[in-house]
Amino acid sequence: MAGRSGTYLWQSVIGLGFLSGVWTALGIDPEEVFLTTLGTAITAVCPDPAIRTLFLLLPTALFLISAYGAYRKGKAVGIIAVIVAYVAGLSVLVSLVTMLVFLLFAVLLGYLATNRRLVRKLTGR
Repeated sequence: MAGRSGTYLWQSVIGLGFLSGVWTALGIDPEEVFLTTLGTAITAVCPDPAIRTLFLLLPTALFLISAYGAYRKGKAVGIIAVIVAYVAGLSVLVSLVTMLVFLLFAVLLGYLATNRRLVRKLTGR
């Protein structure tokens, strides 16, 4: 799984989808914790309101960049793979079997999303 497929699967499906779902299921948002801590430290050094606004907008900007990257590499099927991986992460506390089924399905969709020859063969394009 080298190259484009492997990178997409690790960054988008596993990183953006599955791990985000796991963190949501656990009730922890590491990005928010990190940005809040960093924002408090920087605000203590430089109390400019513009900097505080930047730290309020940064999580949304990071999410939009990640979603755009997932779409650019995998198109609609890739976004569906990320969503299925997110559901797999959410179900980690419910059932291990359900989580594994959703995760394997998401990985398969992610692989199909980046395999352009197979997509051309299936769609006739």
